Amino acid sequence: MIHYPRLKSSATIGITAPSSGVQEELHHLIDQSIERMEERGFSVVCGETVWTQDKSASAPAAQRARELNQMLKDPSIDLIIPPWGGQLLIEILEYTDMKKIDKKWILGYSDTSVLLLALTLKTGMATAHGVNLVDLRGKKTDDITAKWRDVLSTEEGGTVEQYSSEKYQREWDYENPTEVVYNLNEPTEWKSIACRGESFSGRLLGGCIDVIQHLVGTPFGDVEGFRKNFISDDPIVWYFENCELNTAGVRRAMVQMRLAGWFDNCSGILFGRSSANDPVDNYEIEDVYKALSEELSIPVVYDIDCGHVPPQVTFINGAWADVEVENGKGKVRQTFK
Repeated sequence: MIHYPRLKSSATIGITAPSSGVQEELHHLIDQSIERMEERGFSVVCGETVWTQDKSASAPAAQRARELNQMLKDPSIDLIIPPWGGQLLIEILEYTDMKKIDKKWILGYSDTSVLLLALTLKTGMATAHGVNLVDLRGKKTDDITAKWRDVLSTEEGGTVEQYSSEKYQREWDYENPTEVVYNLNEPTEWKSIACRGESFSGRLLGGCIDVIQHLVGTPFGDVEGFRKNFISDDPIVWYFENCELNTAGVRRAMVQMRLAGWFDNCSGILFGRSSANDPVDNYEIEDVYKALSEELSIPVVYDIDCGHVPPQVTFINGAWADVEVENGKGKVRQTFK
């Protein structure tokens, strides 16, 4: 069975950087984020790794893992949110003590999704793929992003619904920030590769393709073991988002996952919007999705609210999800069972 933490209203948030830390010239982003969290009634504990960044990481792998382990075991910390993602989180997995952790939420995306997926697969503890800390520094929060708190506050056995956004942010405009951080100005449309309405259900698993693909074949990417130990014969709904890969790169990752058995008993796949997905020799991203749908005989839905093109739905690894897509709109109903 899946183990679900529950966020309380007066929770203590632990901020640590298991991947990238924050350069000195951007420390004000963390200061603003902490201020907003405290205004919302949370207490904040900030680790040392948050404030440093060199050689593509906040600190050496063992040091990053040590600080993360301390927060994982600390019963006074209810939720861990890294400042953002990065590049080298995979380095800390072998140093992370996944056997002795206090049940708590970990929230984030991008490189953080390596930790999220590995933890859920190894321990059966639910983890939350959603907003990063620095994206919560705004004076206001859009409705889709703000839902993270409701999702993480859901009782075990309870249900929470999320809906597709009305608009998304095509690109960052750092010169013209808004009170909600994002500039949401493009109409959202959830699409089906079959050009029809879709409905499917299963246990959620996923993350950023760029980095979670490297879990394939390692002890931290044992999807078959996760099935046997925690979800029995339940189908899986995979969700993915692409940060930097071109279409051939996405295709290679999908084939590798399929050959590794990740898509066995898969009921459907969701792909987030991406500013990458660059075509290679007229090979478009829709070609990738179509091939995958045909090979697996399952629905593939894309351009959903997930990943590096905000806002994004909060997906809970391990939760049961009922997904409905119709006329460009989407609904994800998650049940913590």
